[in-house]
Amino acid sequence: MAEITAAMVKALRDQTGQSMMECKKALAEADGDLQGAQDILRKRGLATAEKKSGRATAEGLVAIQVSADRTSAAMIEVRCETDFCARNGVFRDMVASLAERAAAAADGPVEATDEMNQAVQACLAKIGENMSYARGVKITAPRVGTYLHHNSKVGVVVGVDGQIEDQVLTELCQHIAFHDPMSITVEDIPADFVAKEKEIAIAQAMESGKPKEIAEKIVAGKMKKALAKNALMEQPFVRDESKTVKQVLGGVKVTALARFAVGVET
Repeated sequence: MAEITAAMVKALRDQTGQSMMECKKALAEADGDLQGAQDILRKRGLATAEKKSGRATAEGLVAIQVSADRTSAAMIEVRCETDFCARNGVFRDMVASLAERAAAAADGPVEATDEMNQAVQACLAKIGENMSYARGVKITAPRVGTYLHHNSKVGVVVGVDGQIEDQVLTELCQHIAFHDPMSITVEDIPADFVAKEKEIAIAQAMESGKPKEIAEKIVAGKMKKALAKNALMEQPFVRDESKTVKQVLGGVKVTALARFAVGVET
């Protein structure tokens, strides 16, 4: 059997990020062949990933990558099992690298590439927790604004068209993070949500025993309130609730928005 030197173990560790003990075992199994030892560690990593893939991933991070001219931004969510993992430097670096790759994608939803999935699997092999690329999006506009909460659990990207002060754009992103609008305008709200809200409002009006004319007015009022609550432009602005977002923005148009919260599907 070939002699396994400390230099060989170190070289394999530098290449794979695995522990000294795992590298030494792999080298012994491969009879000192460095490439063979790498293959063994990769196979073990894949097997480990398969074993861990069924474990729940309720923690994780959101990351945002903005272009230098601030006309596009990509946002991703990567999930893991524990907050301890989410705070790990290796995990955070991996998430940041995925955000950079997502920034090179086309506008719209960003699916994980083979290279991105490989980066996740390599991180899993090092940390030993189940983790996965959950989702991503890229927005391009005349100008984009972003917000990332201090714990990196909530992120926002918004595209705008028109003259807007930096402070107002920042506050708009914070507003979206706090109020979580369903759409930009009332007209954009999904039809199934509108139908469900109307059904509930009608049932409540009928139970009240009010005359038909009054019941119809009650339903109309509740629908208007429900739709305004979920449409960004109609919501009371987070910094001045005496005004709606539409009134604060004036002629500025919101072209796109995305809000990610770790573990929360939207």
